[in-house]
Amino acid sequence: MSETQIEIESLGPITGIDPAEWDACACPEAGDGGRPNDPFTTHRFLSALEASGAVGPGTGWEPHHLVARQAGEIIAVAPLYAKGHSQGEYIFDHNWAHAYENAGGRYYPKLQMAVPFTPATGRRLLTRPGHEETGRAALLQGALQIAAQNRLSSVHITFCTEEEAAAGAEIGLLHRTSQQFHWTNAGYATFDNFLTSLSSRKRKNLRKERQAAQGFGGEIVQLTGADLQPRHWDAFWQFYQDTGARKWGQPYLTRAFFDIAHDTMADDMLLVLALREGQPVAGALNFIGRETLYGRYWGCVEDHPALHFELCYYQAIDYAIAHGMTRVEAGAQGEHKLARGYLPVPCHSLHWMADQGFRDAVARYLEAERAAVDEEIEVLTSYGPFRRTGTEDGP
Repeated sequence: MSETQIEIESLGPITGIDPAEWDACACPEAGDGGRPNDPFTTHRFLSALEASGAVGPGTGWEPHHLVARQAGEIIAVAPLYAKGHSQGEYIFDHNWAHAYENAGGRYYPKLQMAVPFTPATGRRLLTRPGHEETGRAALLQGALQIAAQNRLSSVHITFCTEEEAAAGAEIGLLHRTSQQFHWTNAGYATFDNFLTSLSSRKRKNLRKERQAAQGFGGEIVQLTGADLQPRHWDAFWQFYQDTGARKWGQPYLTRAFFDIAHDTMADDMLLVLALREGQPVAGALNFIGRETLYGRYWGCVEDHPALHFELCYYQAIDYAIAHGMTRVEAGAQGEHKLARGYLPVPCHSLHWMADQGFRDAVARYLEAERAAVDEEIEVLTSYGPFRRTGTEDGP
């Protein structure tokens, strides 16, 4: 084999690769002992999903991770799954599936290059430094070849970076945009400093909301690393089950996931708990990236005014400011986040369809959808809570 030849392997479960080899592609920035840009494509996160049974046989998420080798060296990897449904993705293609199957096609299984249950933007085409272009091209080609050889309907690369989306569009993949609400740290020293950037009315509303939430009759604590204990996960599992049952019919994660994550990812997680008489009554789970805090799950066993906003949004802002982080990503959907300082931003995905007629129809749909998303982001941003430049605003 020449040094320029690249071999692609469909790995199956992530246990088939050494964690250091995977992470050398997934998070090379953490090679100095620091944090990865995000923890979601790390070997420890993906293996926790598999080892806990949240993905794998019977879940509709069958791992077929890609590995690209050049001259025997692993130069790129990608989290790849054969999907038997469209649950847990947050880039919705249910209407595509219905249309395809109504026309006599078989939409499932499809290939999904993604992090299961995780609507957080990050690299999906994971390459070692110096192999970005060749590694990315090899992974894209490998995924498309697997789909074609197995006569699968489609390939979907969701919550990829804008750079990856542009690279995929250049070779003919369909580019889709959606939106989320993120909070951006403009160099704030404190939460009160952040409040000064808001209009007077919004500032007063947030102060009242925080006061109401913090007066629920207990205390709010932030726990990470060694401060996390198994009993905290016992409580949070109750919260997560309740929210998951209401949102999705059943929770995506298993109880075992939290035990495994506790053992392997305690430093990657921030658990915010509301305690009343020492007992957790509500909680929000975040994952900690290099510069971004990712809000993921929330739940409660008692209802208290504004406690959801406090634990999920304001405590996250507090943590980000205190730790010099640049952004808080608060998960999918939720225009209620706008009034709390989280502004709309675009998210990106790539799609390939085997059937040309179906592909052309989806392409027309996506062109109109992109224009609508751009307009919605512009309109929502104009309704944001921040002071207008050049205006005077009271305390």
